[in-house]
Parts: sequence; structure tokens; C-alpha cells
Amino acid sequence: MGSRSRGRHLLLLLLLLHLLSLHSSLLVPWAAVSAAGGGGSGDPYVGVTIGTAVTNLLSPSDLAEFLRAQRITHVRLYDADPRMLSALASSGARAIVGVPNDELLALGSSPATASAWVARRVLPYAGSNSSTPGLIAAIAVGDEVPTALPSALPVLLPAIQSLAAALAAANLSSIPVSTPLPFSVVLDPFPPSQAFFNQSLAKSFILPLLSHLANTSAPLMLNLYPYYSMMQSNGVIPLDNALFKPLPPSLEMVDPNTLLHYTNVFDAMLDAVHVAVKNLNATGGGGGPVPVLVTETGWPSYGDRRAEPYATRDNADAYNSNLIKHVTDKPGTPMRPGAQASVYIYELFNEDLRPGPVSEANWGLFHGNGTPVYLLHVSGAGGFLANDTTDRTFCIASDDADEKAVQAAMDWACGPGRTDCTAIQPGQGCYEPNDVRSHASFAFDSYYQSQGKAAGSCYFQGVGMVTTTDPSHDSCIFPGSKLLSNVTKSDGANTTTAQTSDAEGSAIWRLRTGRETGFLFILRWLLSLSMVLITTNSNFWT
Repeated sequence: MGSRSRGRHLLLLLLLLHLLSLHSSLLVPWAAVSAAGGGGSGDPYVGVTIGTAVTNLLSPSDLAEFLRAQRITHVRLYDADPRMLSALASSGARAIVGVPNDELLALGSSPATASAWVARRVLPYAGSNSSTPGLIAAIAVGDEVPTALPSALPVLLPAIQSLAAALAAANLSSIPVSTPLPFSVVLDPFPPSQAFFNQSLAKSFILPLLSHLANTSAPLMLNLYPYYSMMQSNGVIPLDNALFKPLPPSLEMVDPNTLLHYTNVFDAMLDAVHVAVKNLNATGGGGGPVPVLVTETGWPSYGDRRAEPYATRDNADAYNSNLIKHVTDKPGTPMRPGAQASVYIYELFNEDLRPGPVSEANWGLFHGNGTPVYLLHVSGAGGFLANDTTDRTFCIASDDADEKAVQAAMDWACGPGRTDCTAIQPGQGCYEPNDVRSHASFAFDSYYQSQGKAAGSCYFQGVGMVTTTDPSHDSCIFPGSKLLSNVTKSDGANTTTAQTSDAEGSAIWRLRTGRETGFLFILRWLLSLSMVLITTNSNFWT
């Protein structure tokens, strides 16, 4: 972690210079983008997936602004919506576009349909030639077809081949075409050295797929979730190992066949894939191994307390933060040191409209309104979601929390928690608006700040949430606000200027209304959406 105190003027100067570079499109904030972009080659990078089952999802143009402000340069979409692609074209991001499972039959049975799809969905957003990167980084054909829609498996490879041929005909063979497979196609993955592909798929589908990927320099796309591996292991895989937490060498898992040491489940799963591919004698162009691109990985921040006890904000924060640092450090795996796979975190927003278990709606880094579900602690990891230069975070009442639970938590904060709740009393600066959530948010932040923002001090039995958006409004200044430095006391009352208050405001509100534009918008929003670094300690496998 860098120094938190570098001087106010130097900090502002550095921030302005940084934002000017964003404004002039000269900054590449994550890793250098290779010509293939999403092909798994070049420097490793971290991207995010973007699902759309979200109440009041940001408009495409607002989403593009959001990605720029968060310095996200790689995204995976599950379709190829022209409105979304048009908006993203100016965002500086590169996108994996998807072919939904229900379109596989048409594309797999008709090369002409595949050519028309490329002409309509890819060509308008591709570079001028095969050596000029455009918006489209790769095409993901279907999603987990062997398990999600096995009846479409016979047309999956023909669809991939037809799309690849159409791209080649358009001089866009640098855009790789592949299909995201579920990790469940790999059997007996622990220890990694004994892994192999499902025999019912290996020769009929996976080997021909790998041969095509090798011939076209495309990656093997995989959705890889240590969370599910841990949950299904019946206690064999410890939580710490799934969360990348550091362990002494004496506690590392050792593959008895290779004597390689594994400090985390993610690397073990990747090496299991490498072994399974090697067992089929499939190699990439030039005789090298077929690269692996992790098209989904992540951790849910909330789930059913009894069925999914490990779906918590702290665990989601630990997994995704450590994953980002792991990829940034480029260690590779024990079997392939230095050959680090790029990954896409599932997902950008909580998809609150998704059916199924409680956790299905809680994989996002952000709520649908753009406020963070939790703060990733990745400062110094290359810039991705790591814009915190002021270390300003706040604790507020969660929007979806039960009001009775919020009231009970506020009563505790203002009572046994010994929080100063004077400001939310009648006649005081934060009494209006006079509702439970507004009052509770002030009480929660007062307690959170008084505890030095310690881990767990914003939990409040699950009804509190950390945000980087300053909740101060009008004359109500929250304890964590930098506006406190501009507040003077006169006759016991807090005062501040309207100009300063307006400058902080609600960044997400500005995003939705279009009140702020251009450089000033980015400056103010980056100040309000920031991330910080933590260090984690843990035990390992027993």
C-alpha cells in the first residue's frame, strides 16, 4: 500500500494530471491490450461480465461513463446488442460479445447466417483491418452449452467454425472465437495431475474443439468457480484456500504425483484444465499449449444463511481483491509459472431479477444504482477499480434491508454503540428527511468512523453497506465527509457553503440525470467512487 499522506496540493496535482490523461484517451489503465485482446495472449488482465437482469439498469451511454470512471477496460457481454456496443465504442473498453444459446441452431446450420451475423454485429465495431484493435475482443459462442443446453451441442462447433470463417473472410481473423465451458467438464480435478475431461465429451466434442482453437489461435474459455468447488467438497477444501489467503509452505497442498505446491484452489483448477488438455494431445499454433481464458469467476456477497453460509461480503471482497492482485502479479500456476490466465469477474452489477437461490442475485461488485456492494481492496494492483487517493468511505443503510432491522440497528448504534446521534434529533442538521433509513445512515456512519472503519464495523447484522459516495446533503455533513474540513462552528451550529456541498452531492444521481458531463464529471465521480487496500491473513488446508 502506498503512503496515504502525500500532501494536499501534490495529491490534487497528481489526480488532475491523471484525469487529463484519461480525458485525452492516452491512458491504458489496466494491462497493455494485445492485438488479440480477449484471446488469452499478451499481458494478463482482469475484466468484468455485465448481465442485464437488473432493475433500472444504467442506460448504455451511462454504463460507458461508469466503465470509464471505474477504469474498466475489458468486459464480457452475453449478447451483441448494437445499442450497448455503440455506447461502448467510445469507452475505451474491449468487449467479448456473446451468442446466446438460443441462436446456436441458426448459426450452426447456416454459414450464410453466420456471415450475416458477423456483418451486422461485429463489422461496425471492429478495427479497420486485422492489425487494428477495435471494440470486439473475442466472440463467445453460447454459454456452458454441455450442461445448460446439451441438445445444442451438435451445432456448437459448426457455429464456432462458421463464425471464424466469416471473420477470416472479412480480414478479422485476429478476433478469436470460442465457447465458455463449465468447469464440470473436467473430472477428478484434485489433485490436478490426475484430471481428465468427461469421456462422453472428450473425443466427440472437446478434442475437435481444441483442434479448431489451436488452428485459429483462440483460447479455451472456461467458467471457473472456486466457490462452488469448495461448497461441493464437503469440507475437504478449506475456505482460506479458496480465498487466496497466504499460507506457510508447510501447510500448502502438495500434488503427490508432481510434488507441486498449491496455495489456492484457483491455480489448482487451472492446472487441472492444463492436464486434461495435455492428455488429449491438443496444442496451440506453433506447437504450444492452447491458452486458457477464464470467462467467469467470482464469489457471491449474500446467500441463504443456512444453505450458503460462505456467501458473505467479506468473503466476496477477499476473493475478488486477492484474485485481482494474483492476476496482476502474473505468477502463473505451479505447473505453468509465468503463464497467467486473464479473467473476467462475475459480475459488474447484482442481477436482482435473476431467479434461483438467494446468491444468484448477489454476485455483483456494484448495486444496480452504481453504488458498491463492498469495496475491493486492490490499491497498487494496476488501477482496476482502485481509485482511492483520499481513503474516504462511508457506512449507510442498505436500500434492500428490512426497515425494522434498520431501526433496531440504529437503536443499538445510538444506544449501546455509544454513537453521537445528536445531528438526527428534531431541529438538527440531519433530522430531514425524517425517515428511518436516512437517520440510520447517519448513525451507522458515525459508528463506522468512530471505529476507524475497522472490518465489520459497518455490518449491523447485514443492514449496513460501505459506499464511496458521500451521503452528505444540504447542511447535513456525514462524519466521514471531507466537507468537515470546510465546516466551521458558529454558536454551536455547523455551517458550510452551498458551493462546497453541491460539489460533493450524489455522483450516481448526476450520472443518471446527465447533470455533470465531460472532464468535470469524471473528476468529481472519481473522487466519490474509490477503492482501498487491505492485507489478509489466514490458515491453509488441514
